[in-house]
Amino acid sequence: MTLALVNISQLATCPPGRAQDEAGLVNDAAIVIEDKQVAWSGARHEMPHQYQGLPSHDCQRRLVVPGLVDCHTHLCFGGWRGDEFAMRLEGASYQQIAAAGGGIASTVQATRKASRRELYEKAHGVLDQALALGVTTMECKSGYGLEFESEIRQLEVYAELNLKHAVDLVATFLGAHIVPPEYRDRRQEYVDLLCERLIPEVARRSLARFCDVFIEDNAYSLDEARKILETAAHHGLGLKVHADQLSSGGGAELAAELGAVSAEHLEFISGSGIAALADSGTVAVSLPLASMYLGDGYLPARKLIEAGVPVAIATDFNPGSSPSFHLPMAMLQACLNQRMTPAESLTGATTIAARALGLQESAGSLTPGFPADLAIIDAPDLNHWLYHFRANACAAVMKAGQWVVR
Repeated sequence: MTLALVNISQLATCPPGRAQDEAGLVNDAAIVIEDKQVAWSGARHEMPHQYQGLPSHDCQRRLVVPGLVDCHTHLCFGGWRGDEFAMRLEGASYQQIAAAGGGIASTVQATRKASRRELYEKAHGVLDQALALGVTTMECKSGYGLEFESEIRQLEVYAELNLKHAVDLVATFLGAHIVPPEYRDRRQEYVDLLCERLIPEVARRSLARFCDVFIEDNAYSLDEARKILETAAHHGLGLKVHADQLSSGGGAELAAELGAVSAEHLEFISGSGIAALADSGTVAVSLPLASMYLGDGYLPARKLIEAGVPVAIATDFNPGSSPSFHLPMAMLQACLNQRMTPAESLTGATTIAARALGLQESAGSLTPGFPADLAIIDAPDLNHWLYHFRANACAAVMKAGQWVVR
């Protein structure tokens, strides 16, 4: 299909490799789609002659942005945890809820009990709704099985969804989410299970592109994380790290040292952690919806950006600390509570988020040669979209040159 999108009030091309605030904004713009890719994009009056007269789609003076990239989610899980929401409002901390048998451990129980079909249908429904918001690429972590069969089942669900759903999925193995209750007094045995059985099997079957570890007092130590991540790297998996969410524990520094593609959360990152990420080129993934739900601090985006660290924005969709997949809401929260500009927020949810998945050359941009993944937003420009928040301002979504939401 060859198609021109015309009458665009503002286009955000989000070119890769630029400064965080360079969203490639073009007023009165047009895009040419050819062979599932962007053939040309720019100001309407500069459209090359050979594209004049193509079949066209009238964008009705709306904003057009790249398909959004949600680069940190826990998409597949059993059950919900609405009771914990009330507990937190009554003063219970994340750690207190976990110590009482709630938190991640309760979702592990529900996920282990769920059938593969139940997990698939639930995740498929979420993807439908995320796509309608303009999300065309999503990272999805395991980590709610914490045993061989259940972890593999979660990753198999992602593989099936990636084949059948319009949203592109990038799977991450998070067997090191917490230490499962049955291994609490024999932690080393579980670490051995991860390193000797699960990681090799995940890599052999290509069930995940990345391996992630949660480094925190109630999760994994730096030494344990190093062993798990080095094993994953040995087996060809890329590295991600849940770092410095609840305390400054050196997770960012370890992520930088090991060449992780991203360090995620970072609400309590230290100055040395910021410097390490800047030196390594590791992406900082901010999760403002989790900060909002937990009532904790937000990632220090201004310090990171000023130090030269690229900051991505994601939802952290999960049943406990961030039970929302609304990426535009996360972008708004990044503006309000992380003091990011609308342009910085958009690049954080497109080209920089794609970089956090190793997809900076194939997602998150509307420059020529990129896949034609885009969203038409019912707003005249980027500033207005994020300023005037609506339940869903997305009017249409294109994936690989085909309309998937209209």
